[in-house]
Amino acid sequence: MSDRKLALWAFRCLLTAPFVLMAADLSVGLADDRWWWYLLPLVPAWTVVIVMNRRGGTPDRRPAAREPVEVSAPVTGRWSALNSPADRAPSHGTHAYGQTFAIDLVAEPEPGARPSFRWLWPIVRRNRDFPAFGAPLLAVADATVVRATDTRRDHLSRTSLPAVLYLMLVEGAVREMGGVGNILGNHVVLDLGNGVYAAYAHVRRGSLIVREGDRLRAGQVLARCGNSGNSSEPHLHFQLMDGPDPDTARGIPFRWHGIGVPRNGEVFEAPAETSAEASARA
Repeated sequence: MSDRKLALWAFRCLLTAPFVLMAADLSVGLADDRWWWYLLPLVPAWTVVIVMNRRGGTPDRRPAAREPVEVSAPVTGRWSALNSPADRAPSHGTHAYGQTFAIDLVAEPEPGARPSFRWLWPIVRRNRDFPAFGAPLLAVADATVVRATDTRRDHLSRTSLPAVLYLMLVEGAVREMGGVGNILGNHVVLDLGNGVYAAYAHVRRGSLIVREGDRLRAGQVLARCGNSGNSSEPHLHFQLMDGPDPDTARGIPFRWHGIGVPRNGEVFEAPAETSAEASARA
């Protein structure tokens, strides 16, 4: 285990310690009503962050400057972009988990097909109400599968104000303490060669068609779009990075053949591309 990985593990353990101490106090009275006792583990937790920051290894790892890597689109059909690196980087407000140049994609097969945000009701929606749910996800280049997991459940949408607040203030914080697997949910990581890796997050439970070690051709179906992990609705979170582990990787900019990088809210059409076409382009 690398020093950075070990430090992140220690940081997450220390963040969970106050909740463990609170539970112990409620059961056996450890703190004797000294509530601040719960917060003591936060001191070494943030010390870890400060030390990592000075060593240049914080979770917020800024990438080195490099040219965008051109690959095929990971989806086909009519989609819309959210949190796009074409508008800002880091696209999701952080360099953590290699997502400096990440992009979120929601299916828009026709105007109005995707349910809109609601302030109060319905609080949540079923996944099948969203056209992205179950859409095929494609290999963006010839690659080798280095990570593949699809055992986590697909939760209901978080597309109302109460649900979004729950996601941001409660669910997201718990997932952060649980580690990158809880944030990405079911996910696939591909080794594209030359130190470039592609990550697909929020994959549908039980939809994996590939396994770790499989060799793939560009355009091959990997899995289906889902709503697992730290996700507000069924969508694909896609990114390129310089290592197979999002905990330690840095983001890499990308461009899609014939599309470029769609901006926030931009609707684009991703045509199906055969393996032969992708190989000829490479």
